[in-house]
Amino acid sequence: MIEIYGKPNCPYCDRAKALCIREEYTYAYKELEIDFTREELLEKAPSARTFPQIFIDGESIGGCQQLEEWHQDDG
Repeated sequence: MIEIYGKPNCPYCDRAKALCIREEYTYAYKELEIDFTREELLEKAPSARTFPQIFIDGESIGGCQQLEEWHQDDG
């Protein structure tokens, strides 16, 4: 299960969602200030500084670039 923590008007968030849709990965998109706060995200990923923040099976992998790399290697 892929979880994408994103924010509105974020092109990298949109790219991550598009990859999941195109590849038919099961994913959940969570939006800042609707589904979570910055504080909640920092509790889950203390080193998070950019959006999106992506988790696969509960493990933080980083952002959109890391999701694309994961797709190339393991997807």
